[in-house]
Amino acid sequence: MAPMKRQKFKNFAVCLNNKGYQAALELRKIYRVMRDAAAAAQGLVRVVDESGEDYLYPASYFAPIELPTSVRKALSATR
Repeated sequence: MAPMKRQKFKNFAVCLNNKGYQAALELRKIYRVMRDAAAAAQGLVRVVDESGEDYLYPASYFAPIELPTSVRKALSATR
């Protein structure tokens, strides 16, 4: 079996799965991603969840997204 390609997360990602984390993650919501190379090596991604704090979740639960600069700035300012 070929190794799973590690996704490159930059600033934001959309939640595709919240199984086991329904209180912390909303499906189809955009979350801010914090860079964490050690977590990425473990197949995890660090996101700021509904609590307003950053936590590690399976990277497979998210898809990285590119946003226009104006949207990135607006979302970053509100968190």
